Amino acid sequence: MSEERPASGPYEEEQARATDADAWATACAEDLAAEKARRHAEYGTPPGSAAEELKKLVDTVADKLSGLQSPLLGALAGPAAQQVVRQAVQQAKAAVEPVIERNPEVFDHLAAAGTELLAAYRSAVQAQERRWTTGAADLKDDVPDRPDRGEGTGPGERIDLD
Repeated sequence: MSEERPASGPYEEEQARATDADAWATACAEDLAAEKARRHAEYGTPPGSAAEELKKLVDTVADKLSGLQSPLLGALAGPAAQQVVRQAVQQAKAAVEPVIERNPEVFDHLAAAGTELLAAYRSAVQAQERRWTTGAADLKDDVPDRPDRGEGTGPGERIDLD
């Protein structure tokens, strides 16, 4: 008797392929989890989206405001003033949180726009500082001998006052 393996049918082949695909997916998921754990250990918790960060900021400010003790109001007015502050904080949170939850992509867009505005401002300031810190002789080298016609800015010409 020969110990031949029976020919595998299409069901067994499909099941073997599914097992291989599952093994691949499992290995990828494990590798991804290990990489995330390594990055978390090395760099700390990555920042969330702008909406999540804004929500954390609102919560932190609310906690700090609620915990403040006011020495100016005295011992009798202190609890009443704290209650007013807590109510105001709760109302502000109630107004802000639904907006954050409904439009999280808006806050990501605003954060990106703020970053671009900061880069443009920094570039303008650095250019101006460079002009201020260069000497008068260096500025004359930047001025061309011919008048600047200012393409598309109108009929004005540069006037040399020196």
